[in-house]
Amino acid sequence: MSGGGDLLELAGGPVEVEVVPAIGARLHRLRAFGHDLLRTPDDLRPHLDDSYSSGSYPMAPWCNRVPAGRSVAAGRTVDLPASFPDGTAIHGQVSRRPWAVTDAADDRATFQLAGGGDGWPWPYEVEQRIRIVGARLELALRLTNHADDPMPGGLGFHPWFRTPVHVAIAARAVHPDNLATVALPVPVSGRHDRRRLESMPDGLDATWAELTDPPIVLEWPVTGIRATFAIAAPTRFVTAASLFADAVAVEPQTHSPDGLGRLARGESGGLALVPPGGTLELVVGIAFERTGDRRGGGEKPDTI
Repeated sequence: MSGGGDLLELAGGPVEVEVVPAIGARLHRLRAFGHDLLRTPDDLRPHLDDSYSSGSYPMAPWCNRVPAGRSVAAGRTVDLPASFPDGTAIHGQVSRRPWAVTDAADDRATFQLAGGGDGWPWPYEVEQRIRIVGARLELALRLTNHADDPMPGGLGFHPWFRTPVHVAIAARAVHPDNLATVALPVPVSGRHDRRRLESMPDGLDATWAELTDPPIVLEWPVTGIRATFAIAAPTRFVTAASLFADAVAVEPQTHSPDGLGRLARGESGGLALVPPGGTLELVVGIAFERTGDRRGGGEKPDTI
């Protein structure tokens, strides 16, 4: 472990990460077998100027977009400020705040943040644990409700992976549009059937449900590196977005789009209700390997 200015560096075997505790305890860099896999800016300033579009950051107590302004959820009034140009409150409250480092070693670290306020009426605490074991990276989030009544809660990780990358999402159903959400996911078909390991089509911004295992596989054909994901949570979803030429987002999380509204309407896939003193946990394991196959972009895709 070393602290390079504002960075905390962790390494073990062929995996290395650089974490920025002061800006959301986010991953600034992720390397496997010597290759950078995240969209990593040249310095740390872009994580503040555009905190949603680089590295990998935790999301809590909700993921994706929820309506800004006043609403009622779990018997309390929520009044969230807009945090995105489209006028929504996006990706929770913790991705830009400073986290405390509570434990650290060469290959692992733990971070904590006390949250609530800013229109979110429930006090809470989030803990993030990062651990490297050989060629495996483990990211864990735990959300604890410190209110006296149940709190809506959701957790996720939002990495931006460098392209060219092939993506497979083992899902039987999908919410095809994270902006125009529907009550129930629909069976995957056409461009939303991502069960084959191949490049994502441009312009996708959707959330996949009814996952099988492994839920996500990524492969970088130029470097011959493959990443296989495991997701442990009470409910599992994957949001993915191919909105930029140089990176795609593939996000393990615990709820569907508009999680707050889904909870209020009694729809499936909404935010969980975390009891007083209770916790919600999401654990994502990423196993890296060399495939020994460095290819261009025209290979026959694999199926998972």
